This record gives sequence, C-alpha cells and structure tokens, in this order.
Amino acid sequence: MINNLESNYDCSNAGQDLEQLQHELATMQATSVNPDKETKDLMNRLENQIHFIKNKCDIRP
Repeated sequence: MINNLESNYDCSNAGQDLEQLQHELATMQATSVNPDKETKDLMNRLENQIHFIKNKCDIRP
C-alpha cells in the first residue's frame, strides 16, 4: 500500500503503483472470507487509492 498519496502524485508511477495496489487488494479479497473491521478498512483504503490514481492520471478501466 502506498502510504502517502497527495495532489502532486507523479503519474509516471501509476502503472507500477496500480499493479501493486490491485494485487494487494485481490490477495486480501481472496484470503479474507469474513474480514474484520480492520481488514475491511484496509481494503477500502486500497480501493480508494486505486480510484485516486485512476482519476488523477485519467486512466480508464
């Protein structure tokens, strides 16, 4: 997970960062059958980071 995403995010890192975040999220989703609140919060944060990068860097699905 990326610890610090800000408005000055460098989109040249988007491809690598998105791949890493999506992999982390997919792994958590696959291994968390009944996630606790902390895990759900972490998964939501990963989803938010993915959406932030896609929006900031104008990346479409």
